[in-house]
Amino acid sequence: MSGFSKEIVRFETLAADSRNALVGGPFGSNLVSNDYVDSGVPVIRGQNMGHGRWVDGNFAFVSDEKAESLRANWARPGDIVFTQRGTLGQVAIVPAGPWDRYVVSQSQMKATIDPKKADPLFIYYFFSNPVEQQYILANAIQTGVPHSNLTQLRAHPISVPPLEAQREIAAVLGGLDDKIEQNQCTALTLEQLSSSIFRAWFVDFEPIKAKVAGATSFPSMPQAVFDSLPDRFVDSDIGPVPASWDVKAIGDVVTVKGGATPSTKNMEYWEGGSHWWATPKDMSRLRHPVLLSTERRITEAGVRCISSGLLPARSVLMSSRAPVGYLAIAGVPTAINQGFIAMICDGPLPSTYVLQWANASMDAIHARASGTTFPEISKKNFRPLPVVVPPPNVMAAFQDVVDPLFESMVAAV
Repeated sequence: MSGFSKEIVRFETLAADSRNALVGGPFGSNLVSNDYVDSGVPVIRGQNMGHGRWVDGNFAFVSDEKAESLRANWARPGDIVFTQRGTLGQVAIVPAGPWDRYVVSQSQMKATIDPKKADPLFIYYFFSNPVEQQYILANAIQTGVPHSNLTQLRAHPISVPPLEAQREIAAVLGGLDDKIEQNQCTALTLEQLSSSIFRAWFVDFEPIKAKVAGATSFPSMPQAVFDSLPDRFVDSDIGPVPASWDVKAIGDVVTVKGGATPSTKNMEYWEGGSHWWATPKDMSRLRHPVLLSTERRITEAGVRCISSGLLPARSVLMSSRAPVGYLAIAGVPTAINQGFIAMICDGPLPSTYVLQWANASMDAIHARASGTTFPEISKKNFRPLPVVVPPPNVMAAFQDVVDPLFESMVAAV
């Protein structure tokens, strides 16, 4: 924006000249969970923010009659919604559909922008940038739960170039976001396809069932591999499995590791660190199961304090507590804290298979977790979990199909 002349104004001066152009959510008991119904007018809550530019996600609803009583708290397409308590700094635009009106909850505020003064998409990007996010957090009201309010939103200083420049900036950033959203959609499709293939081949055993039923081929499986499949099942500890296929403990076919946190008081372990160091918090932010970076890094000295050291890329990471079950393949060499079980895939099972196995086995993993404060699964309880180990030619065929999907997903993230 350095090429444009800019004016710094109070945010309220950009609001439309209409009643309730800047408004917070309903007061107290005017909107409670008992008001929610299965369909009607959607309510914008915290979980409907943070999905990119648009208000989105799973909505709660109120009846038309209830919504009418909360008319002052409506948000319309093109309005900007801000979170005032909870995850401060969240901002999103009300989309053009599928509803023509929303109710903002007690934790949100909304602004209707004067289109002659500002572009709503530009406003979204302005409030989303790290400088403004930090300003919001630094100026939060610290009494009780940190929060903001309508007075602060009205007074928020905003740097506005001419309207045409705003639109140009928003168009460029919007185009980038469109590409990101397209990539995210592609990555999700690839992830779902990989999961479907794993489940068909190694959970439901559909190719073997098809062969038992007289089929001479199976979609997505090479003919030579299908021809080599057994045509019967045998009993095992986990139920019927294809004859000649093994069932082993996961700890016998991968190397299971845990992590640790070097002393945070010793700056030798942290200052100038060049190695990625993961916590479950890093996993919670992932939209797809690949870890490419972490919030913190540690030094070589820090790595030496962790018995598992620096895990190789393609290790499968699973959070073992708070909560149990975040999953990802490490796309880079990574050290981990004590909230993980890591699986180094140095045996017959590749990381893409182990990732899908862990995802499909999550109920059994949770069943082995214990703890009084929060559930946690230990390496001791994790290692005996059973895993089907198919013959090498079947595994190689699975990799030939799924590994390129995974690499394409990584490229799209």
